[in-house]
Amino acid sequence: MNIILLPILPLLAAIFPPLAIRSGRTLCAVATAIPTVAALLMLAAAAPAVYRGEITRAAYEWLPQFGLSFSVFLDGLSFFFAALILGIGLLIIIYARFYLSQKDPMGRFYTYLLLFQGAMVGVVVSDNILLLVVFWELTSLSSFLLIGYWRDLPEGRQGARMALVVTGGGGLLLLAGLLLLGQIAGSYELTEILQRGDVIKGSPLYLPMLLLILGGAFTKSAQFPFHFWLPHAMAAPTPVSAYLHSATMVKAGVFLMARLWPVLAGTEAWFLTVSTVGLITMLVGAWIALFKADLKAILAYSTVSHLGLMTMLLGLGTPMAALVAVFHILNHATFKAALFMSAGIVDHEAGTRDIRSLGGLLHLMPISATLALIAAGSMAGLPLLNGFLSKEMMLEEVAHTPYAGTPWIMPTLATVGALLSVAYSARLAIATYLGPVRSDYPHHPHDPPLGLWLPVAILVVPVIAIGLLPALIAGPVVERTTLAVVGSRTLPSYSLALWHGFTPALMMSVTALIGGAAILMAFKPLDRLRLATPRPEAKRIFDQMLGNATRGAKFLVAALHTESLPRYFATIIVAIIIVGGTGFMTGSHAPGTRTSLPINGPALVIWAALVATSLAVVVLHPNRLLTLILTSIVGLGVSIAFIQFSAPDLALTQISVEVVMTILLLLALNLLPRTTPPETGWLHRAWDGVIACAGGVGLAGLAYAVMTRDFRSISEYHLAQSKPGGGGTNVVNVILVDFRGFDTFGEIIVLCIAALAIYALLDSSLKGAAAQRLASMHQNEESADAHPLMLVVVTRVLLPLALTVGAFIFLRGHNQPGGGFIAGLVVAIALLMQAMASGYVWTAERLRLNAHTMLGLGVLLAGLTGLGSLLFGRPFLTSTFRYVHLPFIGEFEVASAMAFDAGVFFVVVGTVLLSLAQIARVQARAERKPVPAGPSDILLQRRTADVAPPAAVLGKEP
Repeated sequence: MNIILLPILPLLAAIFPPLAIRSGRTLCAVATAIPTVAALLMLAAAAPAVYRGEITRAAYEWLPQFGLSFSVFLDGLSFFFAALILGIGLLIIIYARFYLSQKDPMGRFYTYLLLFQGAMVGVVVSDNILLLVVFWELTSLSSFLLIGYWRDLPEGRQGARMALVVTGGGGLLLLAGLLLLGQIAGSYELTEILQRGDVIKGSPLYLPMLLLILGGAFTKSAQFPFHFWLPHAMAAPTPVSAYLHSATMVKAGVFLMARLWPVLAGTEAWFLTVSTVGLITMLVGAWIALFKADLKAILAYSTVSHLGLMTMLLGLGTPMAALVAVFHILNHATFKAALFMSAGIVDHEAGTRDIRSLGGLLHLMPISATLALIAAGSMAGLPLLNGFLSKEMMLEEVAHTPYAGTPWIMPTLATVGALLSVAYSARLAIATYLGPVRSDYPHHPHDPPLGLWLPVAILVVPVIAIGLLPALIAGPVVERTTLAVVGSRTLPSYSLALWHGFTPALMMSVTALIGGAAILMAFKPLDRLRLATPRPEAKRIFDQMLGNATRGAKFLVAALHTESLPRYFATIIVAIIIVGGTGFMTGSHAPGTRTSLPINGPALVIWAALVATSLAVVVLHPNRLLTLILTSIVGLGVSIAFIQFSAPDLALTQISVEVVMTILLLLALNLLPRTTPPETGWLHRAWDGVIACAGGVGLAGLAYAVMTRDFRSISEYHLAQSKPGGGGTNVVNVILVDFRGFDTFGEIIVLCIAALAIYALLDSSLKGAAAQRLASMHQNEESADAHPLMLVVVTRVLLPLALTVGAFIFLRGHNQPGGGFIAGLVVAIALLMQAMASGYVWTAERLRLNAHTMLGLGVLLAGLTGLGSLLFGRPFLTSTFRYVHLPFIGEFEVASAMAFDAGVFFVVVGTVLLSLAQIARVQARAERKPVPAGPSDILLQRRTADVAPPAAVLGKEP
């Protein structure tokens, strides 16, 4: 069995519920249950090894250079949580089938549920801590979808947003903390980190790392002061509440603290932080729960309180406290899931969850009421139920734990927490199920169908069984899980039993029961006192903080996002200058060892022309047409420099690109005014000039520093392996299609994205305000000879010749200067010249090539060429070649790189054609009157009887 399938199986199966719902709700539920059952069977198969103390591990490399691998492992702790997640998840699937109404999209619900289930299993089985963060964030996203499932309810949308903001923010803290943990431990694998506790605790980064990790755990497990999000998540359907808040999401933070207990616990910082936060959360949650009237609200705040109890126990830092925490996690999962589902049954049958409108349900729905009363008794800690045992053991632990040098603080506060737990549990049970039957229920309640109460009954079974036979039922699970938590082979002596004698814990428990009854009797005076006492409202504080953050973000965006491209460029360049200047001023300097090449006359002339042309662009740039010509001259000068340094491929590419860009920009400039808008003042331009000169000097200095120093280049390898490894003598082309083929593949994808972006941007110019602005900018003067006859004839005669040249350059590219990119540019130039000579519309009407198809075909062809190498066990885009001999033709080379080059060719041509087609559409929209199609397309007029005689033409009377 490959345990790596445990988190993957539910994630992959999430696509099936929307398909299965077409065949009925029951089949949809079955399709959702099958992957959960399969994962449970896989877990069961691993159980013998886990309970022998073995650790099962599986790993696949993902991003090894970043320390991220898809590695999972099963030990006692991960097995325990995975079993809870999958087991209770299966019951929730059954329960939801009967709970959701016909109007609820069940397929979508089950998809979200499986996504969440897979993410939670991923959290608990992850070995790599970076992978754990990935799954951690997936739980936040999928729980957002589940909580906001009833998207038409404002409270559902608000609860989902609140949960996402709080837990998502905590996820960022967790990421930072785990990165520090990995750096301290020297590994990102948990199985290795857990062996280095001494190193981690002795690190100077221990405290900030601890606080960051606890920030992630506290937000996820709704610890004070982040507890407020969990009750607002109750707007979700009851199956979601039962799942998220009993065994899964809110337990994730507790799991994380238990998982890292061996390397984080045992310090004063851990004890003070974790136990204090847990104790405060236990008391605050219990106090608020006591006064709530909504069943789910009572259960939500009681969940907060019990999560605080678990956190407090883990914070004590002793193996016995960790054991009690594990025991209570198990007990809480059973009785709390049963109670949430029972609350859903009440809502489903009685039409309300308000306990002020309920009562007497034991007489009307005896089965579900009996099950709920047992679960509520366990939550209160009544004897013979599992909640009683873990509560007693908790009180025993805190009874011997001094806090701030005082032995009575923690026992007293823990007893108060237990007392409040008795009070709110009793209030829930009495107000909902006991008392006389009422006549004003919104709906007449009765026991629901089997599908609703059976999952509750299954959960109540361990509530009773563990309460009666704790050592037999829960002993092995608790022991093996606790051994994994504390990272030890043995545990202190302990006993899971109903009776431990007359101990301080027993006295504290009796006090809690009596005090809870007293508080319940004094409920109304206490409620009036609570209402009269000023208290902070967590939701209001959160809304204010969120509003302030939103306003601050808007102010920041308004200040920075000025929509001024020069300002953005200036900011970027100034930042680069500051960083580079700082490095230059603080670093050491030594002259280069390489001698410079001698300056010759032609090179000096070209350099002077480049400088003069660049300065002319700065001075004359308001004239758009002249600026375009000058920049083309600069590009031509650069291509001559490439020729000077023996780079014919680069020279060909540079010249071709310059021609294509010049023609496209000329076509586009025809739609714009001749000059640019008015400029800013001279002071602003002077400042821009200073920035530009500083950046230019810095870049020139950097280039000089690099070129005057010796370095070892990979070019020697490329030169040596070009022919034997890539099958071509043109090293540049072999690099592009073989050695760095993956880079080229990415570049053509970027080129496709750029083409589609151009298409979308120009498409907006065809309608609305953009079209009106375009019409107002269009030049009023139009050429009387729109399509000169000489230009038309020359371009059409040259078209077949240019296409032939493009084919020739494409075929020779592997061994001589050329290739698919240059060939595509040559063909694009030939097609662009037709548009220049005969007009946009004429060219577009006669062009039979679909630009979108060419883009897709190019990327597909290049990708399939790369995948072909994988079929033969070679790396992606590894090329192969062979020499073939044909009669009358002779020997020639056939290379797979030619297919990849063809893909590059199609992408280049498609990009230019798509740009041309959009410019044609914009031009047709902007024209005020039809433009003549061209001199070579004018039909010759024939003389007819309607033609006036010569005399009339001369202006004489007939």
